[in-house]
Amino acid sequence: MRTINDHVINPANDKLTIAVTDEPGAGGANHRYEISGMKLGANPSGGKLHRMWQQAKEYFAGSARHSELTMAYQDRLDRVDTVTVLFQNGPIPEVGVNGITQEVLLAIVADRLRSFQAGPFACRENALALTKIEEAQHWLQQRTIARMRRGVEGTHQV
Repeated sequence: MRTINDHVINPANDKLTIAVTDEPGAGGANHRYEISGMKLGANPSGGKLHRMWQQAKEYFAGSARHSELTMAYQDRLDRVDTVTVLFQNGPIPEVGVNGITQEVLLAIVADRLRSFQAGPFACRENALALTKIEEAQHWLQQRTIARMRRGVEGTHQV
């Protein structure tokens, strides 16, 4: 296992740990990354985990031990602090789609930056970052097109 620290710059990123938790595959890249250090239950966009926290808060509200029980349950939910990112592992014709691609992650980051640029957090740095991400997307698409033309896309062939 190894750790990535390229993201560490501010208090939010300082608390997040990125661990590479598998061996490199045929192409030399890893496929499993675990991000930890956040409290997923506290995130309003956390879906089921956040709903469980809200329901527990409401359930324990009438209890004489409300504070103690709520804190214990929150502590339990806060221990769910790891997100696993699995990348495609193996040729799609052989194993099917079993993970995400770097193109998917770049599309998510580009969408977030476009949203920031359309709102109150627009700035030159976001615009430049978005431009570079779109450039990265372009080159990854060009790589895929070239592999398709050579008839090797979706294989371990070069």
